Amino acid sequence: MFEVVLTRLRKRRAVFYGMGALFLLFLLCSCLYWLIHSCSADSHSTTGPGNIIEGIVFVNGTTSIGTIDDDFVCATLDWWPPEKCDYGTCSWGQASILNLDLNNKILKNAIKAFSPLKIRVGGTLQDRVMYQREGNPQPWACSPFVKNSSEFLGFSQGCLNLSRWDQLNIFFNKTGAVVVFGLNELRGKTIDSQGAVGAWNSSDAESLIRYTVSKGYTIHGWELGNEVSGGGVGTRVSSDQYAADLNSLQKIVDDIYAGFEVKPQVIAPGGFFDANWFTAFIEKTPKSLQVVTHHIYNLGPGSNDHLIEEILNPSTLDSRSNTFGRLQSILKSTGTRAVAWVGEAGGAYNSGHNLVTNAFVFSFWYLDQLGMASSFDTKTYCRQTLIGGNYGLLDTSTFAPNPDYYSALIFHRLMGNNVLPTNFSGTSKIRAYAHCSKKTQGITLLLINLDGDTTFHVLVSTENGSSSLMTSTTPENKNPRTKFAVNGKVTREEYHLTAKDGDLHSRTMLLNGKTLGVDSNGDIPPLEPIHVNESDPIAIAPFSIVFAQIPYINFSACK
Repeated sequence: MFEVVLTRLRKRRAVFYGMGALFLLFLLCSCLYWLIHSCSADSHSTTGPGNIIEGIVFVNGTTSIGTIDDDFVCATLDWWPPEKCDYGTCSWGQASILNLDLNNKILKNAIKAFSPLKIRVGGTLQDRVMYQREGNPQPWACSPFVKNSSEFLGFSQGCLNLSRWDQLNIFFNKTGAVVVFGLNELRGKTIDSQGAVGAWNSSDAESLIRYTVSKGYTIHGWELGNEVSGGGVGTRVSSDQYAADLNSLQKIVDDIYAGFEVKPQVIAPGGFFDANWFTAFIEKTPKSLQVVTHHIYNLGPGSNDHLIEEILNPSTLDSRSNTFGRLQSILKSTGTRAVAWVGEAGGAYNSGHNLVTNAFVFSFWYLDQLGMASSFDTKTYCRQTLIGGNYGLLDTSTFAPNPDYYSALIFHRLMGNNVLPTNFSGTSKIRAYAHCSKKTQGITLLLINLDGDTTFHVLVSTENGSSSLMTSTTPENKNPRTKFAVNGKVTREEYHLTAKDGDLHSRTMLLNGKTLGVDSNGDIPPLEPIHVNESDPIAIAPFSIVFAQIPYINFSACK
């Protein structure tokens, strides 16, 4: 093409001869500039679909900024009966703690796949639950919830009978679940316009805990109350009274579990973050509180027609960091030994939104939450729900895993305890998080592309770490890179998550281009990575998520 331009210039030389050599030189440079930039635009477009942009993710390996539990990923089981309806839709079916089919193969396999999965048993109606007592001559009097708009929270009191409690614990034991149980904080209180007043009547709870111990059931933690902290939902309990009630629970646990080498954790308040209320409560429970739980529904109601715009908005995602940061500041300033958990998070309240909170697009919000919570030293993150509503990890009717189930499982298997400072330069559309890898050397990156038009080619920089690339020098592993060679080339493992047919509303997720789904036996499919050469950038397609397990980057923070 350059020769064509010169030929044309020669033909016009006679015309422009009198204008002098300076103009000719200017014209030649202008043509060359046009040619170079038109070719460049074809290969590296900055507008329109199919863009490719290069970027760098910086990971600092000198220290960790947080640590998470081995069973950081948690999911909830709720009390809502089939009559629970929102915006004209009844999305709970047979997913209640009281009626869930515990013999379903997919349900069992879905929990076993985590080995272990932490499960929080609780929800709004837990403060309306009574527990059948051992020796009760009339077990039939232990009634289920009945919808009644004139009663508190719209339902009558319900009851957990001991036979169902037995079934649940046998199920938890067989699936290897780590169980947290939410107790009724409103038992014995009077509810008026000022809130719920009076001391907690602990007799029901104490009876249930004693029965649990007598049967040899293992409970990881006992949580007191649900969403009655701060301003409350439906009603509230003052921080002073809540602290007194929690101290009573701690005394019960100490008494019943006397002589046990490991005692269950005492957990509270299971409500929405309110800085003043949380501070006062934590200061009054210095020896009774092991875990501070808060709930997250920052996307608004499930009826919101703009949920996808909110999910894909970096500013919306960033806004939650303030709560994580303020809670950590309170924990440090009060000197408590308690740690932070997210006890319940469904994103959009009132059961979520069909084809959004149970679809591929919700993994952008969910995985960003897991990454962000980790970076603020949150130890556990409980998703609302394991099953039930329109935000379950499993489909309420078929039990088939929704996309977020696979997102959670991959996070659980790859992201280790130590969280590393991570930053992506250039755009807020890429969300980047890094942990030391789980059960193997190296680091694992989580990269989320909120841009629907651009593929990012990402390189990893460790220049702000303690050294560029640190490798083990132990005699038995002087050159760890050779352990990860495929056909003589050093590789990393990548997991690319995309929506079927590119539809963000799809409830089918693809892993490296292959559909994820259970087989005829209800078995969870293997989650197999692709191997990518060390020298190649990480390619993040539009509206996709990538986990990259990089064994050849070894940091001091990961030893």
